[in-house]
Amino acid sequence: MFKTIKNALKTPDVRKKLLYTLLLIVIFRLGCYITVPGVDSVALTEAFRTQNGISGIIDLISGGAFSRFSLFAMSISPYITASIVIQLLAMVIPALERLSKEEGEAGRDKLNQYTKILSIVLALIESLGIYFAYRSSGVFVDNGFLTSALFVLSLIGGTSLLMWLGDQITNKGIGNGISVIIFVGILAGLPRGIETIYHTVFTATGFSTTGLITAIGILIGAVILIAAVVFVQEAERRVQVQYAKKVVGRKMYGGQSTHIPLKLAMAGVLPIIFASSFLTFPAQIISMINNNIASQTGFWATIYKFSISTSSAQFGWGYAIPNVIVYLLLIVAFTFFYTFATFNPAEVANNIKKQGGFIPGIRAGKPTADYLSSIISKLTWFGGFYLAVIAILPMLLRFTSIDITFGGTSILIVVGVALEIVQQLESQLVMRHYKGFLE
Repeated sequence: MFKTIKNALKTPDVRKKLLYTLLLIVIFRLGCYITVPGVDSVALTEAFRTQNGISGIIDLISGGAFSRFSLFAMSISPYITASIVIQLLAMVIPALERLSKEEGEAGRDKLNQYTKILSIVLALIESLGIYFAYRSSGVFVDNGFLTSALFVLSLIGGTSLLMWLGDQITNKGIGNGISVIIFVGILAGLPRGIETIYHTVFTATGFSTTGLITAIGILIGAVILIAAVVFVQEAERRVQVQYAKKVVGRKMYGGQSTHIPLKLAMAGVLPIIFASSFLTFPAQIISMINNNIASQTGFWATIYKFSISTSSAQFGWGYAIPNVIVYLLLIVAFTFFYTFATFNPAEVANNIKKQGGFIPGIRAGKPTADYLSSIISKLTWFGGFYLAVIAILPMLLRFTSIDITFGGTSILIVVGVALEIVQQLESQLVMRHYKGFLE
């Protein structure tokens, strides 16, 4: 990895893309510290001192921007939610399905436009919810129309700017822009995690041997978790494909053998992001309508506690166990959905047949598609449960005396995006090498 980064810095074109990406990341981090107009910073600090649960989740993803009510307080969450909605609608609305599968790049661009429009609508709803949720907390200098409009428009503008930054990183930088923004937002909490470990060892009463053992256990667990994530992310099942020989004129073509690389975790970290956004969405809406819902009882309070029970241990195992089960099922379901949305066995089998290829021992056409579907299903079951275990086990540590800032989901996202960036750097370097060779 370090060799790849070193080579990338030596290559002018790739170095420009890296520097451009870093510049946009700096802009993102600066925006996280610019508080929107009309907010009383002292009252805001006091209000968030008593907040927990869903506020902590949003604040983690936004890199601390939510607790400051900065321009990027909502982070990229409206866009993620909009992406989920559009992809689900594409499965049931024929017009959207045609755009995603049959109309190529132009269709995908059109879907992206629909996603952004829906993102703005969701950003409007979420910003209004945040305003009404905190209006009675004395966070704003006044409750007039001008203050509320300025606050809402600032948050919508911040989310729109983040979507633009994400597009620029994807098109002109290195990595997937949305993933990079989430990656940087989570990494921004690393100093807080280090501080937590430090205070575990050096408490207010002095050095703690128990705290030291706990800190070492956390570090060893993190290393094992990172190693497991890297191993599974890099593992793949190779399906051999043989191409038959054919004679064209006086020359013979084909006869070569290649393979189709199928990743164990083909969907990456997106199922976890989708599942967590889907599961916590009701809690976000409820907490925006009623900021004191956590201390209340009733139907909506039950829904709220169920949605965030593994993010806040205060509600006990009675809410956590159903939450974990639903979370696991959602992760597996989104893993299957995203895998088969991006990999079509019938299309791959048809392409192999057209090119005169075949999988040894498998007839071309439908038998090949069925064979690939069987392999993908097995890999997806493994990948789904792997993602679920990585996401859920560290969450359950919140019900112990161990308080960790980074959970399995955070580590999975950070490691997954880091590997993706390194792979893109390697592909950029290979392309640059061949370009220079051909010239």
